[in-house]
Amino acid sequence: RKRDYEGFLCSLLMPAESRTSAFALRAFNVELAQADSITQKGTGLMRMQFWRDAVENIYCDKPPHQPVAIELWKAVKRHNLTKMWIMKIIDEREKNLDDRPYSNIQELEKYAENTQSALLYLTLEMLGVRDIHADHAASHIGKAQGIVTCLRATPYHSTRRKVFLPMDICMLHGVSQEDFIRCRQEKNVRDVIYDTASQAHVHLEHVR
Repeated sequence: RKRDYEGFLCSLLMPAESRTSAFALRAFNVELAQADSITQKGTGLMRMQFWRDAVENIYCDKPPHQPVAIELWKAVKRHNLTKMWIMKIIDEREKNLDDRPYSNIQELEKYAENTQSALLYLTLEMLGVRDIHADHAASHIGKAQGIVTCLRATPYHSTRRKVFLPMDICMLHGVSQEDFIRCRQEKNVRDVIYDTASQAHVHLEHVR
């Protein structure tokens, strides 16, 4: 509720029989996302390995004695959740610990697919929806959400001297990482934001 308020609100709209599982999945995602705020990469890698081992044990009916892991195990048992999607979220989050910008918009979309879209695939499974058209919509919504999340986090990352926006779009407009770190407002900086946001809009149009 505190770390992912939007996800919390969306989970409240789910049927009662799926709501607890949705909370567990969102809490698991928050646990992984918090690794991004760890300054030492080694510590972040240790957290990812804990969750990788935890998921392996969850699917062997041996969840670790950790509140989120226990609730995730219950969700897996209740809805027969696909292990692959859970592991993809861990793997992609781990890659993100390198703190390097995305080379291009496609790389950002891949990250969004393996994190945000994967969460939506699992949510569909919780709802008993196994439909190729729903999966297609979830893929595009997740990509749009991932791109927007990257944009929204840019001011925060800039205070930590980190920029994750696609390098190809930045180069196209002659914008450097330092421009974002210094919070410059020139037109070319705004154009980078606009072009990146436009790609999120394209995905939403596909869904419609």
